[in-house]
Amino acid sequence: MEIPTITIIDEADRKKAIATLLLGFSGDPFIRWLNPRADLYLEAGPSFDAFGGRAIDSGSAYVANEFEGVALWMPPGVESDEERFIEEVLKFVPESKHETMFKVLEAMEEYHPKDAWYLPIIGVDPVYQGKGIGSLLMKKAIERVDSEGLSAYLESSNPLNMSLYERCGFETMGRIQIGDCPVIHPMIREKM
Repeated sequence: MEIPTITIIDEADRKKAIATLLLGFSGDPFIRWLNPRADLYLEAGPSFDAFGGRAIDSGSAYVANEFEGVALWMPPGVESDEERFIEEVLKFVPESKHETMFKVLEAMEEYHPKDAWYLPIIGVDPVYQGKGIGSLLMKKAIERVDSEGLSAYLESSNPLNMSLYERCGFETMGRIQIGDCPVIHPMIREKM
């Protein structure tokens, strides 16, 4: 197998990047808890863009080959478009889950260090999963984080991804589990 090329996503490819992420998260426990209906989930692309799309604006969003995988990394000082994110999420998350969802988001915020690079979203198209694409996307971004002498932070909502993050030097900071939502693990990679 040819080693994927990792490049920076530009604005013209935003829609392709978000589509890859939607596919990559189609089996994610937390995201599908929020969006259990397939029809609603497939319309949730704008919420992905609002949550991590500023990485594209910042030149810190990575793509493998022809959108086999995407990682949206945000440098310190760059944050999600919170207002737009909430507006979009409320369209797709059943009202019965709103209270729990907001509590989970608050808990995530409590762990989030402001002086670290943040990985809000990384996803690989299911057709290409298991081929090391996620590892390559992580490696490329971690090189940049390390070159700047900073730490990195993420939340893992899928237990299947924990070993990847641990191999990249991330350690679990805690456990977020509110109501009937699946567990989310905030993770930190200290400065190297």
